[in-house]
Amino acid sequence: MSWLRALKETARSGLTVERRRLAPVVAARGALGLALVIGFSLALFGPAVAASSAFGAFQAAIATFQRSWRPRPTLALASGGSLAVSTFLGYLTAAHTVLFLALLVLWTFLSGLAWAAGPTAGIIASSNVAIMLVTVTLPTSVATAAGHAAMIFAGGVVQAALVVLLPVRPWGAQRDALADALAAEADYARRLRHDPVAPFDPVPLMTARSAAAVTPRQARRRPAELHGPRRFAERIRPVLASLADPAVGAPAEGPQRDRVRELLAAAGEILDAAARAIRHGEPVRLPPAAVAALRTPDTGSILSERAHRAALRLSALLGDVVETAEPRTETGSRTEAGEPREEAGASGARPGAARPAAAGSRGPAEAAALPALPKPPTPRTRPTLVRLAPLVLAKMRAEVRPGSAILRHAIRVSAVAAAGYLLGLVLPFGHGYWAPMASVMVMRPDFSQTYSRSVARFGGTLVGVALASAVVQTAHPGTYLSAALAVLCAFGMYLLMKTGYAVSQVCVAAYVVFLLGMEGSGVSQTVRDRVLLTLLGGLLAMLSYAVYPAWETPRLRGGLADWLAASGRYAAAVAARYAAPEGPGSPDVREALLSARAARVAWHDALGRATHEPVRHRGLSHAAAEGAGHALAEFGRAAMLLEAHLPERGAPPLPAAAGLAEALREATERGAKAVRERREPSWDDLRETVAAWDTEVTDPLLRKAGRLLVDALDDLSAALADA
Repeated sequence: MSWLRALKETARSGLTVERRRLAPVVAARGALGLALVIGFSLALFGPAVAASSAFGAFQAAIATFQRSWRPRPTLALASGGSLAVSTFLGYLTAAHTVLFLALLVLWTFLSGLAWAAGPTAGIIASSNVAIMLVTVTLPTSVATAAGHAAMIFAGGVVQAALVVLLPVRPWGAQRDALADALAAEADYARRLRHDPVAPFDPVPLMTARSAAAVTPRQARRRPAELHGPRRFAERIRPVLASLADPAVGAPAEGPQRDRVRELLAAAGEILDAAARAIRHGEPVRLPPAAVAALRTPDTGSILSERAHRAALRLSALLGDVVETAEPRTETGSRTEAGEPREEAGASGARPGAARPAAAGSRGPAEAAALPALPKPPTPRTRPTLVRLAPLVLAKMRAEVRPGSAILRHAIRVSAVAAAGYLLGLVLPFGHGYWAPMASVMVMRPDFSQTYSRSVARFGGTLVGVALASAVVQTAHPGTYLSAALAVLCAFGMYLLMKTGYAVSQVCVAAYVVFLLGMEGSGVSQTVRDRVLLTLLGGLLAMLSYAVYPAWETPRLRGGLADWLAASGRYAAAVAARYAAPEGPGSPDVREALLSARAARVAWHDALGRATHEPVRHRGLSHAAAEGAGHALAEFGRAAMLLEAHLPERGAPPLPAAAGLAEALREATERGAKAVRERREPSWDDLRETVAAWDTEVTDPLLRKAGRLLVDALDDLSAALADA
């Protein structure tokens, strides 16, 4: 893509306004905290302290809006505390240009490295540096600087307290994540009715898994219905795929296919019902027609043995999902493996509800054919902030290496902040800190976000400053009216921040004008300086990426190789379980699957970032990347079909599977190395192993899955050969 087209695409992206569900109550809570802080500070300390404390409360509220699974009060306190420390240290060196410049470079470098810990940490760290550039200009002595820092932290405390005292939909983010995962599987079941080999995006399942990790305090308060449905949903996906795939399930046409379509439609409706119940914290309301479809007694006479087994397993898992999705007042674990399960309609079932054919409603022969419900796993834990600090430092240290995109971002942002600060001092403008502040706020580790946010920030600043200036010039608001207008703008920012960066910057620009106007700053000077210096900061940010880039395009082959190697380890782990049966809940298979999913998501994220980069694809065109991604997705699906029918613990082992597992692991490792070295991978050794596998194995599923694995790898080689 040319530079002109890349700039055009990123500018359009930055100015795009999306339709999103708004949260006015949450926005009003953040604005209320800001109003309390400003009003208290104005009444007792005056406009200068009020401005400092307002920045602390403003930033703390923004932190609570970040996509994080940590408790919102913790995010507010962390934001307020870190900004208070930044402000105080910044003021101690502000009188000495060299010392302050050194502190600014160090602070921005560390904020750039903070992106290694995730976007939430990166955004909070970058915002703290940007706001520090403003707040260090407000105090007049060390004592007042300490007071300003204390008030900034107090702003974070107020926002944290309001989250606790005025909760809005507690556990809402976790409920949405789990409900989205169930809804994604419901959609997958419906798509399989028309496309038996439809792809599935694992991101909702990965998001739900991330949301399931809780701190010790959260673990004591988490609603019971958020404990179990995710792990059953994880097990449903391969069962759905194996039931729908004509290669291993029902034929493509005929009575069996019609029955499979009915089961898939019923599964989609029941999963949707469970998703709605979890999202709103209400009882599960099952569609009677879907329950009747699952309970049809002639399923065994219509479906073949393997498809019937998959249908029974699907029915049992759906029953488990519904049972765990029911809201309960206590936080208890489900029945452990080996213990008797309650019959449908007994005291444990919800009165009046028609439950899917779960374990208790199956006949003796069907129940014996199904695996025992595994023991609930230990809840995933999330470290507290104190224990998180060394982990974050370790991640930041790991990025200090050649070739790291995070390290390049840290170097860029620190260099640009220093250059912007020096230019602000030299140029004949007031408020020179606005140039580095704009740069720090828009810079991101990737090209697209940096350029789109630069355009959006300038456009939003221009509109916001113009509107705020018109209000000031027309109404001449006093201190308290300016404070009220600032709070109103902050409410608009909280309300609209998820709809687009440009829209939010309109509110932020007006907020700063009104806030600084409380102490009588010259409006005309503010408008002129802010617009010109914001433009300068955005240009510096864009220029830095052009001079010292971290392009994603040349690293695409590395990401593809990582995905290939991870998928190979997953397929090998599944094959190895046929040689040493341990049942469906094998931990090594689970870990390999999670690694393969993470590699797949990383590849797609990298491909998305590379799409708008103004560089030539070095040996991997868009068509080759798309074909290779499709081939690896098919490879993973073939391995998933094998996983759906893993033998039970104690089943007769299949010795040939050990050789297949080793061949898969070695072939994919060699193939990954070939992809990195820009060579076409070869699968001759694996093809010979699969040919021998066909002669030793009589099970049609295993034979077909082995061929599907090789076919997918051949498609990968063909896609890379086109490059």
